Amino acid sequence: MKRESKKNQLQPEDVKRYTRNFWKFIIGIIAFGFLFIFSVRMGLFGKLPSFSDLENPKSNLASEVITEDNKVLGTYYIQNRSNVKYSELSPYLVQALISTEDKRFYDHSGIDYTRTITVIFHTLTGNKQGGSTITQQLALNLFSDGRAKSAPKRIIQKFQEWITAVRLERNYTKEEIITMYFNTVDFGAYNTFGIKSAARTYFNTTPDKLTADQAALLVGMLKGPGVYSPVRYPKNALSRRNTVLDNMNKANFISLEEEAAAQAKPLGLQLKIANYGEGLAPYFRAVLKEEIKKEFSRLSITKSDGTPYDLDRDGLKIYTTINMTMQQYAEDAQKEWMKSLQVKFNAQWKSRDAFKGANAKLLTTGMRRSERYRILKENGLSEDEIKKAFKVKVPMSIFTWKGSVDTVMTPLDSIRYNKLMLRNAMMSMEPKTGHIKAWVGGINFEHYKYDQVKMGTRQVGSTAKPFTYAVAIDNGYSPCYSIPNYQQTYGNWTPRGTAEGGNPITLANALALSQNYATAYLVNQVTPEAVAALTKRMGITSDVPNYPSISLGAYEASVFDMVGAYSAFVNHGTWIEPNAILRIEDKNGTPIYEKAPKVVKALNSESAYIIVDMLKSVVSKGTARRIQWKYHLTNPIGGKTGTTNDNSDAWFIGITPELVSGVWTGAEDRGISFANMQDGQGAAAAMPVFALYMQKIYADKNLNYTKGDFELPEGGLTRVVDCSKYWSGGGSAGSDSTGSESSLNDDRLGF
Repeated sequence: MKRESKKNQLQPEDVKRYTRNFWKFIIGIIAFGFLFIFSVRMGLFGKLPSFSDLENPKSNLASEVITEDNKVLGTYYIQNRSNVKYSELSPYLVQALISTEDKRFYDHSGIDYTRTITVIFHTLTGNKQGGSTITQQLALNLFSDGRAKSAPKRIIQKFQEWITAVRLERNYTKEEIITMYFNTVDFGAYNTFGIKSAARTYFNTTPDKLTADQAALLVGMLKGPGVYSPVRYPKNALSRRNTVLDNMNKANFISLEEEAAAQAKPLGLQLKIANYGEGLAPYFRAVLKEEIKKEFSRLSITKSDGTPYDLDRDGLKIYTTINMTMQQYAEDAQKEWMKSLQVKFNAQWKSRDAFKGANAKLLTTGMRRSERYRILKENGLSEDEIKKAFKVKVPMSIFTWKGSVDTVMTPLDSIRYNKLMLRNAMMSMEPKTGHIKAWVGGINFEHYKYDQVKMGTRQVGSTAKPFTYAVAIDNGYSPCYSIPNYQQTYGNWTPRGTAEGGNPITLANALALSQNYATAYLVNQVTPEAVAALTKRMGITSDVPNYPSISLGAYEASVFDMVGAYSAFVNHGTWIEPNAILRIEDKNGTPIYEKAPKVVKALNSESAYIIVDMLKSVVSKGTARRIQWKYHLTNPIGGKTGTTNDNSDAWFIGITPELVSGVWTGAEDRGISFANMQDGQGAAAAMPVFALYMQKIYADKNLNYTKGDFELPEGGLTRVVDCSKYWSGGGSAGSDSTGSESSLNDDRLGF
């Protein structure tokens, strides 16, 4: 027995061997851990962010379109995310975050070892808890594609987070880390990323104005944006919010009284769900985005690594000339007028079929241009099957001036409905700078996305006439010179019209009363080639053929180009390219683009002023006279009405010394229009939008637009523009029949 007992006792050699093996095991584990961490650090299990990445962390940042009055007009984004500075965070946000997510945030260097050991212990006992610090969560948000689902990958990812968190702490201050965290977190629904987007989405406010209860709600959502959504699960959200408020009290950030007061409040949501088409100037923003892409490509503007900028991800700041208030006034003026005009338009078509005869093909064309037709065609349906499908009622949303309406109708009926909806577009700019102040590309971006300011062109009608008169004036004609005003044939062209204002008629009165006969005579005197050349010099980019009919507007142009051209008259003959971009900065505030608009001396300064004076007569005694008697705008204003054949297009270009604004109204197809000129001419269908807009502009003293007169050209005038100073004799320079005075009041003159 003694021999066996002695045999079972550990000998000194055994103890030494076991001790040696134990330390080998410990050292092996340490070495393995070191090698594992070193391997993670070297990127063997996945690339870690470089020093450059840490200095410039990547995230999908929305690019912001900013107005001249420094307001965000809208954003371009994949993720609706915009950055804020630490100073723009409510203190309650910081307090809620630290007290709930990382109590020792200010004491650790990226990893809270005490918390980590505690979490491991709890996990081993089946009580799973989160152990990531704010810095670790930031590392996960910035430099990974989300939390890994498999355990092995998650372990590796955890080590990656630790390494990245420590490096983040070395590169950034605590305030910068908190700011970056709030800028990168995902708030779940409605494509809401970052605290700025969340504050706007859920409370329609900014992060600096969030109250304790609001901050607690948003921070509480971070544990699970779906489970704690205040929209889908308000009870969960309320309970979680109150837990966060309790944490804030325990951390001595708020008192018991403040906690109780905040917990007693309801959720108080003010949902403001972002979508691309919401807000002001959606047409402008859509066009602007494509223009920036083209300009960056043309100028080879790229990021430092040579890759192209992505407006949806790179957080650019696009500073524009648009004025938020003026944009609102323009959209309000359009809505105010078009609501009533649509009622008149509907009444005209109530008892008639708009799609008979020549218009029958419009339905087929509309069907074939639709997305529904394309999908059905791709699915292999025959033409007959598609037509049958277009006659089956389906749920859909349609536009009305009272808002979108969910209804049930056939796709064919929806085409009928939309083709009978009048469209309208408007642009307003400063003639001396080329700065665009307001851009309304259509009546509703959600339903009708085609921009009619720059992308669309329509026949311009009589708004083209000033170009013919400008060539004449520039060639020595006096505005008081009399010309024939009766129908004549020029080759194979016999223009239609009326002979208002007498025959002969002065150039000034012919333009004021928009006379086709006189204008046709004049273009044949100064030549269509000269008129076309001037029209192009004044910024019309569409095709302007060398035909006499261009004097009456027998070509198409955009509102954008027409406003730019008329601005040259006001700007003493100097055309400045209409421009909406002041500069573009990258996410760090570094300028990367600045627009230098083209400038062309298109017309003699005195000739330009004389045309302006003649355009004033259009308002004082011509086709736009209702601006004064109906809208009470009696300050110096000029302009030109335009109406194309069958009232298909109604135009008005209005000029003041500081603003030039153009308006177009018409249906989608030129074959559908007002049946009478009383409602369909430029003075009736387009001009009221301008008048309502200018009323709002002048009423707002903060805009500082004066009611002064147009400036004389440098050196004054060498020609007489006041025809009353001439002797009034038949056919002389001052000839002017006043026998048609009664016709000046009914505006039936806008051809």
